[in-house]
This record gives sequence, structure tokens and C-alpha cells, in this order.
Amino acid sequence: MQGKIAILMGSESDRETMSSAETTLKEFGIECDVLIMSAHRNPDKVKEFSSKARENGYKAIICGAGYAAHLAGVVASHTTLPVLAVPIDSSSLKGIDSLYASVMMPSGIPVAVFTIGKTGAKNAAIFAVEMFAVSDSETESRLKKMRDGWN
Repeated sequence: MQGKIAILMGSESDRETMSSAETTLKEFGIECDVLIMSAHRNPDKVKEFSSKARENGYKAIICGAGYAAHLAGVVASHTTLPVLAVPIDSSSLKGIDSLYASVMMPSGIPVAVFTIGKTGAKNAAIFAVEMFAVSDSETESRLKKMRDGWN
């Protein structure tokens, strides 16, 4: 399988939540890089990474962020790769603020948004696996095996 997935998070405190995305991708044999970069604290770093992600071999980017959760939107504005957003429960609003920030993207800059927290991170990774499975029969077979195990 060619290509890899980037998992970005706004801060180190998001790592626990996003670890389920990394674990899931590794279970499927999909290479991933985990990076910390904030849309607010490191906007130039986010722009640089996002604008070169395709040429650096990435096939999709999973972004986890809390509070205003602008990371996925900023990433999406600098790449044509699929961007998957995981809202993180890091405020007194329990992640609802992050969910709204992720969902409310302007026309032309789509972001796929998943549920808040670890379940969302795992589902974002499974969604990325499904994208790989479109053109990779080995990945499709692994995906079917996982789902058959649910029954």
C-alpha cells in the first residue's frame, strides 16, 4: 500500500484522545505520522505542512483539536487532500464548541467531521482505512475481517 496518513493535533494534551486514531491505523498496517501544530500558535507551520502534504506522500490528514478547533479548517484551506476533523472535549462546553467549529466550514473547503473524542478519532481512522480500501484489496479484506468480528 502506498501513502500515509498524517494525524495532527493542536496540543500535547490532545494526544490521549488522538491515540485511538494512531492505534487503529497501525492495526491496518497504514503508516502514519503524528504531529503537534496549532492553527493559532503555529499558523505558518500548519500552512507549510498542509501545502506540501500531498507531495510528501500523505493521502489524508486527520486533525484533532479542542476549543475553537480551527486546525482542520486551516489545514483544508491549504490542501486538496481529504481532511478529517475530530472535535476534542477540552473546554467547559464538553467539545460542543469544537464540533460546531469543525462542522461550520464555508462552501468549497469541506472537512469530514466525526464525533467528539476517542470514538471520533477511531472512526476518523476507520474512514481513512475505507478510503484506502477503495483501491487496495488487501486493505478492503482487513476491513471486512474487522467488521465480521463485530457480529
